[in-house]
Formats: sequence, C-alpha cells, structure tokens
Amino acid sequence: MIPDATNDSATEPAVQCSMFQATTGPLVSMALLSLDLDEVARRLSLTIEESWDGNGAVRAAFFILDGTDFVVTHHQGDPPGTYVWVRKSGPVDPAARTGILLTALGVGTDVVSFSTWGIGTDLSHIPAAWRRFRHRPVDSHQRFWESFRDRTGMHVGRITYEGVTAYLNGYDQGCGGVVLDGLREWLADTYGVGENLVWWAQVVLIVFPEGRPDAPWSQDQHTRAVEGLIALLEEFFQHLQDPAGAPPRTG
Repeated sequence: MIPDATNDSATEPAVQCSMFQATTGPLVSMALLSLDLDEVARRLSLTIEESWDGNGAVRAAFFILDGTDFVVTHHQGDPPGTYVWVRKSGPVDPAARTGILLTALGVGTDVVSFSTWGIGTDLSHIPAAWRRFRHRPVDSHQRFWESFRDRTGMHVGRITYEGVTAYLNGYDQGCGGVVLDGLREWLADTYGVGENLVWWAQVVLIVFPEGRPDAPWSQDQHTRAVEGLIALLEEFFQHLQDPAGAPPRTG
C-alpha cells in the first residue's frame, strides 16, 4: 500500500545527476503524475534537461532521493503530466518507491493518474511511454547519433573532449557495446594508430598528428578534438553501412 504523503513529511533533498546516466542501466516504469514536469522540478529544485531519443524530443531530470534513482520525463506529444521511472537495481516495489517521491513533492496519491501497481490505472490502457526504454526501434541509435552530432551542446552542456567522449562511452555501454563495436579496430586499420589504445586516445592521435596538446586544453583545442571525433564517427558509421565503399587509408 502506498502512503499518502503530506507537505509536513520530512525528506532528504533530491540530488540531481546528469542525463547521460540514463544509459547506464534499464529503467522501470512507475507512474504518470498529473503534476506538470516543471512543477515537479520546482518542488524538488531540479533542472530540466532537454534531449532526443527514438521517440522524439524529451525533457527529463535524473536524481537520487532517499537512496532511489528516479527519472522524471515528458516527451513532446505525450499527454499532460510527468512520467516517473526508477533505475532497476534489484527487486522494485513501485508503490513504496513512488511513495518516496510523493512525500518529497508534498502531495498525495490523488495526483497518480496511472501506475504499474494499479492505483488510478485502467490496466487495459497502459501509456505507450512505459515501453519506450524497453523496446526501442532499431533506428533509434541512428536518430540518437543525428541528434548528438547536430546538437552536441544540448546533450553535454559545455562542450569539452572529455565530456563528449564520456557521454558517448556511457551511451555505448548502456546499449551493450553495440554502437561503437569495432571502432577501435577500424581506427587502427584505417589510420594506423595503435590498436592497444582506447578509441578516444586513438582519436587524439589522429586529430593532433603534431602531438597531444599539453593540459589544460584551450577551448579551441577542445573544439578541434570534438569536431575531429564527430567527423571520424561519421566516417565509421558510413563504413558500417558500406564496408566496400571506403578503402583503408593506412600508410
């Protein structure tokens, strides 16, 4: 049974996390709240981030509250309200975890429009958004890449080489390593850089043939590295689509 929260309930403040952490593990759908996402963010002092996935533009916030990793989202075109998810880590009691969030928001169960455990829910009309993170269309990786390539700052904030490579590595790990599979070997074969290096170190050798710049890098150096990385990834993805169309350029 989910507790009915009140404004007098004491709770720990929400600790916000970065959006790219959404790729580090599966999400479990919990509930749809009638509260607007901006109102949820205001009550918890969160910053809403904007991104794009295989289902279109999305606004979201990732945060930890009382030991639970929460995600609150709203996709463009979704019905009004806030979709609540948690990061899966062992058994999930949806009523108890949602109760933690309602307590922090200072609201009761009357704001729960749909839920996975039954309250407020006609289970014959489960919201489509609950399936978004479980069965993404095959082309969602391509859509992600196009969005990331064209709107890098929207994903990572301040553009630095470390930030961009960490984001892409996190996305790849969250997808089971299928997005960048073979990149390291392709860079080694195509550009003659050591296969014993991680791909982000290989890219630096390719983009800065005169040698890696001394730290700290200037913004111009970060920009050069990121633009070079994006160009190399574009070439790599084109190679995957047509391996015969891009002969090796070693030597």
